[in-house]
Amino acid sequence: MLQQLTINNYALIDNLDISFDAGLNIITGETGAGKSIILGALSLILGQRAESKYFFNQQKKCVIEGTFKIGGFHLKAFFEDNDLDYEVETVLRREISSDGKSRAFVNDTPVNLATLKLLGEQLIDIHSQQATREINDPAFQLLVVDGVAKHQPLLLEYQSGFRAYKKANTRLQQLITDSNKAKADLDYYQFQFDELEKAALLADEQEELEKELFTLNNAEEIKRNLTGALYLLQDGESAVTLQLKEANQQLASLEKFNPDIAELHERLNSTLIELKDIAAEIEILEQRTQTNEARADEVNTRLSLIYNLQKKHRVTSNAELLAIQEDLSGKIQQALFGDEEIDALQEQIKLQKADLERLAEQLSANRINALPDIEKQVMDTLAEMGMGNAQIKIEHTHNADKELTKNGTDQIRFLFTANKGHNLAEMSKVASGGELSRLMLSIKSIIAKYTSLPTIIFDEIDTGVSGEVANKVGIIMERLAKNLQVMTITHLPQIASKGQSHYFVYKDTETDTTFTQLRKLNNDERVLEIAKMLSGDKPGESALQNAKDLLKI
Repeated sequence: MLQQLTINNYALIDNLDISFDAGLNIITGETGAGKSIILGALSLILGQRAESKYFFNQQKKCVIEGTFKIGGFHLKAFFEDNDLDYEVETVLRREISSDGKSRAFVNDTPVNLATLKLLGEQLIDIHSQQATREINDPAFQLLVVDGVAKHQPLLLEYQSGFRAYKKANTRLQQLITDSNKAKADLDYYQFQFDELEKAALLADEQEELEKELFTLNNAEEIKRNLTGALYLLQDGESAVTLQLKEANQQLASLEKFNPDIAELHERLNSTLIELKDIAAEIEILEQRTQTNEARADEVNTRLSLIYNLQKKHRVTSNAELLAIQEDLSGKIQQALFGDEEIDALQEQIKLQKADLERLAEQLSANRINALPDIEKQVMDTLAEMGMGNAQIKIEHTHNADKELTKNGTDQIRFLFTANKGHNLAEMSKVASGGELSRLMLSIKSIIAKYTSLPTIIFDEIDTGVSGEVANKVGIIMERLAKNLQVMTITHLPQIASKGQSHYFVYKDTETDTTFTQLRKLNNDERVLEIAKMLSGDKPGESALQNAKDLLKI
């Protein structure tokens, strides 16, 4: 349920902080006082889009925050699936800057609007006058039937299987397309594959060949410089190693005179050994380095083949060529053996369809069994609200050829008449505004029995009713509020008197700027407000007494 709502800088609201109670919460106020503004602000934390032009102060950001008590409504899985911290008292916050940028948070964790909207749909159902058209939506009608049928696990199993079935069918069509194309292009693919396979490419071959060719092309210079370095190190008359050897001997003769000289002798000896090793390796390299035109031609030929293949396939490396070779191999296999995979997938789809048809039959049976109960409950509730002659019939049919859809094979259509002796028809064609409002209230009260929705808000759902009928509507809302939090915006005193809590929306014009305010009324204020709803701004004693009677004071 909604416990707390804070609104900053939205429409005519500068700052508003209000707490709501469980049960039936009544909201009243004059037309234009700002009741719809409060609902608009609430819709922002339920994921609706926002426009900065509705800000109270265009220089400040708008912040809407709602605290919801959600324990016992089975929402932990949603929080886990969306990596959110689950709290029994969950806070939804929306911040919209003056440039239109929006941020949303659930328990201080940033979320996108889609996630906020999904959570909001599980917390509050806002029913406005315009939302009455929802009653004619086949999806909504099916939702009502599924709620009463109480087969949510079965429906979820079916929908999960249906998604897998659709995915498998999409995969099958792709396989068939690929197989047909592979068969048509088999000769071309085989030629390209054979060419690459014959080349016997290695992933790092190109780099090694390029290094080798560079060495072969510069062999003479390399050999000449290596010979020169070897001459300076050990073969010349004044070679470095000869001079160091002589210096080493002189230091050896002085070791007995100074311990420090012994350390220098050791270091020089190590250097001499290292230089001899270097000279030996240079000599090996010099001997290996030979001009080899035949090998150079061979490497050039191999690189030319590689470069031509890369150019042909528009790539720059052997690794990419090998990837193309593997892809070609797959296409050839698809052409040769793709029908086997297609046959296997078709068999899988056949089994999936059979399983879905079995589940769909169970769903249909459950829905058909639920229809009389829904019809009776709706007509009983309508009778309570002064529509004793109303009839509702829920028509059940199947899709053409029992085609599987995401909800099964069923088509549901609500037919209605408010008057005895008149033909049943679609509700929007035969019901007045007041009748549609009462019809929707009847259906919503049924939904509330079978779902765990924490809060439902009615925005002037009592339009078109008055007198004793209004009193009956209030009784229905009062009964509905025993199972969930109900908030209703009303202009009718009969309904306003039924609330456990009463909130008054008004415009504050004491300053130069008009503000919308909302406050909870105490008992005396409730008597006066309901008396005004009965007789006008200056109610007399009879109106005040009538208000007390409605409030059972």
